Amino acid sequence: MVKVDDKIEEAIKEIFSSEKPWITIVWDDPVNLMTYVTYVLMELFGYSREKAHELMMKVHTEGKAVVSTGSREEMEHDVARLHEFGLWATLQRGDQAI
Repeated sequence: MVKVDDKIEEAIKEIFSSEKPWITIVWDDPVNLMTYVTYVLMELFGYSREKAHELMMKVHTEGKAVVSTGSREEMEHDVARLHEFGLWATLQRGDQAI
């Protein structure tokens, strides 16, 4: 059995702690049309047209937008679904600056 340093083990537990929320970020890209990004956000997350448009404009003007928050597993699933639609997306812990 591999012995893990206590500090490393503590850091690993901190990273995967379900108490801290994770976020899904959609990034601006030169490929997808703004109307398509709006459509995907409505389709995947059930956002109203206005909310999806607001998030899309944030992606377009600021380069990125947080589109969902939850557990790490949920955010991994959201990122995978966004990738299936051809959008650039990543996840990170919600307490880290974006």
